[in-house]
Amino acid sequence: MKYGILAAIFSLIGSGAALAHHSFSTEYDGTKTFNIKGTVSKVEWTNPHARFYVDTTDESGKMVTWNMELASPSALARNGWTSRTLKVGDTVTVTGYAAKVAQFRGDARSVVTADGRSLFGGASDDGRPDAGLGQ
Repeated sequence: MKYGILAAIFSLIGSGAALAHHSFSTEYDGTKTFNIKGTVSKVEWTNPHARFYVDTTDESGKMVTWNMELASPSALARNGWTSRTLKVGDTVTVTGYAAKVAQFRGDARSVVTADGRSLFGGASDDGRPDAGLGQ
């Protein structure tokens, strides 16, 4: 009985952390959108979220690298992505939501490739605001 209660308590504590990790509003501002064009410098096709990095220039002309978060690889595959959809050196235009705290970090909603393909970067049930981005 004593161990069952302890197990239940630790399960509840752990589930809160897991839910917080997957909460859009924890990291991103649903009212702060961005649209950038740049060159893919790195791609990470990993769980729980795929990522890619885009080199671009900021308002002052300085080179900066944006860290873009995507949905999970399985959700991306349902939207037409593969692990080779983005390659280092590709030119992309990305629209999404900016991070609340970290500069040059974003939740990528729409990724348009140089050949004009437009890909949705999220999952349909990910809790992010719609705002018409990438849909």
